[in-house]
Amino acid sequence: MSTFWSAYIFALTGITILGLVALIFLTRRMPGSSDPEETTGHSFDGIEEYNKPMPKWWLNMFWITIFFGIGYLAWYGIGNYKGLGNWSSAGQLAAETAAHEERYGEIFERFAQIPVEELKDNPQAVRMGQQIFINNCALCHGQTAQGYYGFPNLTDDDWLYGGSGEQIKTSLIQGRRGQMPAWKDTLGSTGVAAVTEYVLELSGNEHNAELAANGEVIYSQMCSACHGPDGTGNIALGAPNLTDNIWLYDNPELDLKQDITLTLNNGRAGNMPAWEDILGSEKVHLLAGYVYSLSHGAR
Repeated sequence: MSTFWSAYIFALTGITILGLVALIFLTRRMPGSSDPEETTGHSFDGIEEYNKPMPKWWLNMFWITIFFGIGYLAWYGIGNYKGLGNWSSAGQLAAETAAHEERYGEIFERFAQIPVEELKDNPQAVRMGQQIFINNCALCHGQTAQGYYGFPNLTDDDWLYGGSGEQIKTSLIQGRRGQMPAWKDTLGSTGVAAVTEYVLELSGNEHNAELAANGEVIYSQMCSACHGPDGTGNIALGAPNLTDNIWLYDNPELDLKQDITLTLNNGRAGNMPAWEDILGSEKVHLLAGYVYSLSHGAR
């Protein structure tokens, strides 16, 4: 923190404390006689305010709060002043991290030597990986890892970037950024409708055969480079398999035809952060083992 901001916080806090002390003195009792029936002169709707001091218990609690605040600041510090206790949030985090590493470091190192595919057979490794998942991944993929709209289900055998142990680990280390362009302006509504019918045909759903035939021509020209000539996808690009009837953007309020049309019209953009710098390589290894176990069955 710069000297300016440190001084600013000092001054603002000091003025606030002095203001509270002044507030107590200025509002204890208005100047005047000691007549218990004396009023302050304030009147509202026929009700007059007596010139009475604040209750002692209230004043005492106010003073205690002020002194506690001063003591707290003296011990824990304010601005660049570290306080009598020499405490800082960064220092506490460093100490807790060091204690954690001392306690669990050997365990993480031991599991890091085991291939990802074999971790699923170790109950302790699976439990630790599950805890890492719940703390960091469940917000998007769900507590049970079955995903949400736009977030993949990790319990099936459908993988955008491959489902081997190393492929899962690579996804966690590097993160993933999926991008499909919007085709509405390029294909027009007629072209989008035709490709939609062809995608429905690829996945074995009810479709218009005549439109699907036209859509196949457009697909081979515009879509096959990513999704493959047969629509089975490309894990190098993260392009999904269009033949397995598993849909990442499946809105329960829309039917499948509307979902596909919406995707073609507007495109899609998905992003998963890289986790190695956040969790460290050993925790990523355990996490990969847990994710692998979800679709391959832990013993």
